[in-house]
Amino acid sequence: MGGNMTIRITSAIALIAGALCALPAAAQDKEGWPSSITIGTGSQGGTYFGYGSGFGAMISEALGINAGAEITGGPVQNVTLVETGEHQLGFVTLGPADEAIKGESPLMPGTPHENIRALFPMYQTPLQAAVLASSDIQGFTDLKDGKRVGVGPAGGTSATYWTRYFEDTDSGVVISNAGGSDTAGQLKDGLIDAFVYAAGLPTGAYAQLAVENDVRFLSMDEETLNKMLEVVPAMQPFTIPANTYEDQPEDLQTVSLWNFAIAHKDMPEGLAYEITKLAMESHGRMVQNHAAAKETLPENVTKNTVVPFHPGAIRWFKENGYEVSGSNQ
Repeated sequence: MGGNMTIRITSAIALIAGALCALPAAAQDKEGWPSSITIGTGSQGGTYFGYGSGFGAMISEALGINAGAEITGGPVQNVTLVETGEHQLGFVTLGPADEAIKGESPLMPGTPHENIRALFPMYQTPLQAAVLASSDIQGFTDLKDGKRVGVGPAGGTSATYWTRYFEDTDSGVVISNAGGSDTAGQLKDGLIDAFVYAAGLPTGAYAQLAVENDVRFLSMDEETLNKMLEVVPAMQPFTIPANTYEDQPEDLQTVSLWNFAIAHKDMPEGLAYEITKLAMESHGRMVQNHAAAKETLPENVTKNTVVPFHPGAIRWFKENGYEVSGSNQ
């Protein structure tokens, strides 16, 4: 009888071992995974928050981790939150990320951010600007001499680079900081003269503003565009297609920065791999989260030459035939 029991136990162990081998890698490689993660996004009305809320739901469903999107001041804050480990995942534009890596973050000046790692490409963030149609502001050269300009939340891409531009040009504008939706409301109520921002297309705050009001979107003239490229060399020229918003019948010339999802270097490799895989292999669902995700494509991994990639992300891209520049870990 003892012999039979030994055989049964041995058979049971073999069955369990076989079952474990048959499990997908994600099910076997969860050692050290957190039960929840926080995703640093941006303000309500901006692209980050909509994109992040949808992606957080995807992570929760697919990986069994409670993933929540948190409203933040945007990329400048997100990169520091991930660097310090307060957030496990965050969205950044490459300009603020590059400055943080060099120790030039306004939130932690003099402290190089050495713990951040890139996961996957998101989309381009163009700079945008709008005024009410009744305004006398016809172009960027009219934003001067005490004009009140809302630039988005302090610490965000918009506030960081628009403020630098206005300071560098000695425009004399009065800067106002608030979230995207709040800034749109301020323009509607006449509390500010212009709403300049930086977010993926279409930006919810602008879309709602254009539906509810007669607005004029501003296109950069060559002098303004070249000046912005001088102020922020990491940017590149960008065209906002006609009819992206109501009251916008023509293309708009501007500049943009690429966005990438980042994680702390100590994120388990298996988790980083699965998060990257989820974003890269679920394009239709990502676009449902936000239209800007049409650029969330593996081939855009080459747009990042600033932030080192996480080993888990590197593994997914290499397995799928994509070269990852700067594969330092």
